[in-house]
Amino acid sequence: MVQFRQYSSLIYCTVALFLVLASGCTGDPQQEQQEANNSGEATVFEGKELTPISEQRNNAIQGSQYIDQDTYELRIYGMVDNPVNLSYDQLLAYPSVSRFVRLDCVEGWGFDAKWTGVTLNTLFNETGINSSATTVIFYCADGYSTSLELAYLVDNDIMLAYKLNDITLPADRGFPLQLVAEDKYGYKWAKWITAIEVINEPYEGYWESVGYNNNADVGGPAFER
Repeated sequence: MVQFRQYSSLIYCTVALFLVLASGCTGDPQQEQQEANNSGEATVFEGKELTPISEQRNNAIQGSQYIDQDTYELRIYGMVDNPVNLSYDQLLAYPSVSRFVRLDCVEGWGFDAKWTGVTLNTLFNETGINSSATTVIFYCADGYSTSLELAYLVDNDIMLAYKLNDITLPADRGFPLQLVAEDKYGYKWAKWITAIEVINEPYEGYWESVGYNNNADVGGPAFER
């Protein structure tokens, strides 16, 4: 009788193990990964409530861009001493910073978020900057471009973010990099950045070339003319 019970228990455990393994094999890996990502999204940072990514509005001129992490490179060139091409992994290896920053769109909406990434000062310390440089242009995978004054970027220690609310930037949010242009309207927050050029003259990007204010200060005028 004892031997029969032991045999029955063995059969039960074997069946149970089979069901667990079968369940794991039939799951949707992409769905499981998405659920894991969502469960790790920050909701509060430095005592301030964050807008969930699902509730953040977003604009793009060509829709979401999908960039291969393994082949991606960020090119930094122009009036620099040492031009570089940095892989995604190299960017992640630099010291990171996290900040609570609000994005305000010129259309009147905005959201609060935690941004994590590498500062431009960190990258410029590696490339060096020509003393006569004044402007930095950001080029994006969708053909978008915009510029900001070098002094603004340096003085405010502006970052290139690769995480949003502790989640790796989703494709529609600008993966692999979005510029966190603090106190500037959203059209300065370039997404899907692939190249950064340093020059010594003003530059008008996509929206600026059709009349948007090149300063883009939040609270300031939206248009030049």
